[in-house]
Amino acid sequence: MTQMDTRENTSVLSNYEPPRLETLTLEVLEGKIAVLTINRPDRMNSMVVKMFEEFNTAAYALRDTDARALIIRGAGDRVFCAGFDLDEISVITEMGVREFLKFQETATGGLAALRHLPFPVIAAVHGAASGGGMSLALAADIRLVAPTAKFNAAFVKVGLSVGELGTSWQLTRLVGPGRAAEIAYTARFVGAEEAVRIGLANRVVPSEALFDEAVALAETIATNSPGGIRMSKRALQRNQEVTSYAAALELENRGQALLTRCADMPEALTAFKEKRAPRFTGT
Repeated sequence: MTQMDTRENTSVLSNYEPPRLETLTLEVLEGKIAVLTINRPDRMNSMVVKMFEEFNTAAYALRDTDARALIIRGAGDRVFCAGFDLDEISVITEMGVREFLKFQETATGGLAALRHLPFPVIAAVHGAASGGGMSLALAADIRLVAPTAKFNAAFVKVGLSVGELGTSWQLTRLVGPGRAAEIAYTARFVGAEEAVRIGLANRVVPSEALFDEAVALAETIATNSPGGIRMSKRALQRNQEVTSYAAALELENRGQALLTRCADMPEALTAFKEKRAPRFTGT
């Protein structure tokens, strides 16, 4: 490899001004470490359409800087991210198929943009990482978890599938097809210790030390060759894509678009509002 091969066209992070965001906050620490915080603690850090747009904004703002690592965390001490805000999810059912597919591509594109950042991404997970929150954690290269952390693929609970936000692709590669199937079909919670045991998370860290441990890990990574780390990430990601990630997203997007036209998703939303168990029919 020549010197030219490893050069990066980057801006200096010390002179970087993070974009103004509504649902997220982006800040820069010493050592060229960026921190992206899901900032809706009053709503369990749940996702809305605007947040997916801002994932794209944050990722593209960071992509061409000389950042050495990104830490993703949830605001407050209750949850990492509770998935899509069910009080606002009705906006999805009101979309036409083309409009929904455009939204889905924005949503998947936001997480894919974070996943494909050229430097390592570390998720510091405390409390629940449910549905899209689990997808967000899976988009990171490394997951540190507090003892309170718990993951679940909640999609089938609202009439959707695990084919969402890259989850079907990521989860299978992390824990294997059998475990992925059980987690997907039952929507059960996977606690911190089990998550580490099955490969869903890297290690458990005391809650009070979670963020500091994430920063320390980022600092350790930053002591290594920036070019080497970036090329290592590229190699690790691309060499696991025996099948196409883009094809997986396409399949997921089409599946979700179809499922929003079926009866079970509106039934799940109605049941949520009426505080009862949904009566799924599979139609």
